[in-house]
Amino acid sequence: MSQTDFDIDRARRETRGCGTIIHFNNAGASLPPAPVCDVVHQYLQQEELQGGYEVMEKQAEALENFYAASARLLNCNHEEIAFVDSATRGWSMVFYAFDFQPGDRILTGSAEYGSNLTAMLQQARRLGVEIVFVPDDAHGQIDCQALKEMLDERVKLIALTHVPSGGGLINPAAEVGKLAWYAGIPFLLDACQSLGQLPIDVNRICCDILCGTGRKFLRGPRGTGLLYVRKKWLDKLEPPLLNHHAAPLLSASSYRLRDDARRFECWERHYAGQLGLGVAIDYALGWGLESIATRIATLAGRLRTELQLIPGVSLADLGLKRCGIVTFYTDQLAAGELQKKLAEKRINVSRVPFSANPVQAEQRQLPELVRASLHYYNSDEELEYFLDILGSLLKNA
Repeated sequence: MSQTDFDIDRARRETRGCGTIIHFNNAGASLPPAPVCDVVHQYLQQEELQGGYEVMEKQAEALENFYAASARLLNCNHEEIAFVDSATRGWSMVFYAFDFQPGDRILTGSAEYGSNLTAMLQQARRLGVEIVFVPDDAHGQIDCQALKEMLDERVKLIALTHVPSGGGLINPAAEVGKLAWYAGIPFLLDACQSLGQLPIDVNRICCDILCGTGRKFLRGPRGTGLLYVRKKWLDKLEPPLLNHHAAPLLSASSYRLRDDARRFECWERHYAGQLGLGVAIDYALGWGLESIATRIATLAGRLRTELQLIPGVSLADLGLKRCGIVTFYTDQLAAGELQKKLAEKRINVSRVPFSANPVQAEQRQLPELVRASLHYYNSDEELEYFLDILGSLLKNA
């Protein structure tokens, strides 16, 4: 589908929130499409009238669609997929399953998300593992040549955030994955901001573990996410927390771990959300991830170009390849004040907190940033309105 053929009218018609606001906060949580909202609402209404357990049993086949849809999205086996309540929960469940020893090394990049870094720091304090930050290249993304030279027997994990929360760069995940694959080192990819925005094939990327959230570019419900664990790693990773769903009891004194990725799940979860996330994934696949990525990149590219023409605005995005997350700051207004003034004009943007990318925040010493993150249902007219309002606000500041 060419961008001239992209059915923006349908995209906006099926996104009911488009009628009331301009939503440029898709890296926080996208506006979910009508089919997702409808199926979640219907499920909750059934629970209200029939009971939660009863509806779960009646909807068992529909609930299973989440695993099949996720497998299609990532090009993997459905047995390698687990449902989680957030990308952070999925990432942590796998990370804490690694049997790190004193002196082991974890390689990561400067764009690593704050929650992930916190977990690494805890294991460094507890176990004596070493966190090593791979340098950035000239474009601000992870330097694959430097990474290659750092690989040795001490490295037990490579952890990478694909797209940082606080900037537009796209880290070269496939290049990192190939290096990890040939070295026999597990590769953990945080795809929280890339899932639903970019095509992701776990076999092409060569990642062993991937986590993602439902609420961002996949346009699913909040409180949902997915975890992928390559089959060859399943038996090597025992979750740090178990329950009788992840490890069925054989007797009052013994249990057996599941042999699929659902060993990382909990039985009690947001079932309406699981159903909705499966529908959201199918909805995204219906549009086509290549088409979605092109549409988002086109909109974001235009926004960056136009922002550079506004006096006092400075772009902050790094990367050779960039996505739909656009970050900037101004001389006239602080990020929080600008966010508030834009909200008064029915425009949603967000700020980039220190926790989004703490390493880069310290390295670059930038002021707090404004983040405008676009999705395919955003229109050219919305961009023009946003730019007009922004220019007016800064001129009168």
